[in-house]
Amino acid sequence: MSIRQHIINNFKGDDYETLRRAIDESVKEQDEVTLPGLGVFLEIIWENADNELKDKLIEIIKTRVQKGLDEI
Repeated sequence: MSIRQHIINNFKGDDYETLRRAIDESVKEQDEVTLPGLGVFLEIIWENADNELKDKLIEIIKTRVQKGLDEI
């Protein structure tokens, strides 16, 4: 089983609050172990987003990257 499939299986059936809490905690903790999971979530979003949402995501990422990691 791939890492991607393992992560998806871990969250199958979880409700909105569980997913929200998992993402919030991963971002807050800045634990690098959770980065692959966040990457899978981004991949899911990207695959299902329209061009307007993709443009917004790129703008957010571009703005934050230009400010640098120290300010995150």
